Amino acid sequence: MYRIIRIFLFFLEPETAHNFVTKSLKRVFGIWGVKNLFKYFLNVNNQLLEREICGIKFKNPVGLAAGFDKNAEFIEEMSCCGFGFVEIGTVTPLPQPGNDSPRMFRLEEDEALINRMGFNNLGVDVVAARLKSIKRDGIIIGGNIGKNKTTPNERALDDYVKCLDVLYDVVDYFVVNVSSPNTPNLRELQEKEPLKRILNGLQQRSAEKSRVKPIFLKIAPDLTDAQLDDIVDIVLETNLSGVIATNTTVARKNLKSKITIIEQQGGLSGKPLFQRSTEIVCYLSKRSQGKFPIIAVGGIHHENDALEKLKSGASLVQVYTGFIYEGPSLVKRINKKILNTSC
Repeated sequence: MYRIIRIFLFFLEPETAHNFVTKSLKRVFGIWGVKNLFKYFLNVNNQLLEREICGIKFKNPVGLAAGFDKNAEFIEEMSCCGFGFVEIGTVTPLPQPGNDSPRMFRLEEDEALINRMGFNNLGVDVVAARLKSIKRDGIIIGGNIGKNKTTPNERALDDYVKCLDVLYDVVDYFVVNVSSPNTPNLRELQEKEPLKRILNGLQQRSAEKSRVKPIFLKIAPDLTDAQLDDIVDIVLETNLSGVIATNTTVARKNLKSKITIIEQQGGLSGKPLFQRSTEIVCYLSKRSQGKFPIIAVGGIHHENDALEKLKSGASLVQVYTGFIYEGPSLVKRINKKILNTSC
């Protein structure tokens, strides 16, 4: 059925389609019994799917990556679609509109997207208020945090700390986003010294709380092996919880779509990212000797893709672009495949 619906959706501009789908979900889920129908057809409930990572129990290892639900509007709906966890954001201290439209582009021949959204969100205070009012229904929530576009890099830590403080009681784990290509100069924060400063600062702040919560680092797929070595060293040195690999890429290799779309600025996600993101998962796992968990994201469009990520060293997986191309049945197929292979 989703294949038929997708034909209509793909006639719309990508951001328009996203808004249409999410608003429609809200309306449909307001109808009595619809939530239970979604749960019945899309959820795979089995204790063998449960994973405990950093002291958090996930009901299954398949999550929704950051970017889809920037403002924590669809937690219940995504839970009913079978996800074991949802990562909201990226959230910044102050609300910001993001970059000018058009800012998302569909590469259908490559089953990919290019986006330059620019951390558009309603700000951390609005997001925290929403999270306080939702019904969790056992789903784990991650808070992906970033800095405002106007905040200079030398003051970036202040923005990350503000987000951590406001979201601390309403999310289960944090993700430090220094790897989006759509905020000017943000990726400079992946360099060794500024990154250590941010991570040490956040770890210290977390330690001051009544309960320490896991903090993950989300990295770009465009890092060299030497930079990945630095990442491993930094994660271990700062006692960070783990890594999310990977964010979108600025590379444009072996694409089949129209050159006018390929040349659009922004981060590329989807199938073309699968190989590189999987290589990074494998590299980090071996280089660290499995000393920290890895959440794998990038190019998962099929249940076998998720399985390969897990076999490469990931503890959990996330989807976004694959969810758009394949629909909600993808989550169920992945969970059933994991269950049947006992991965």
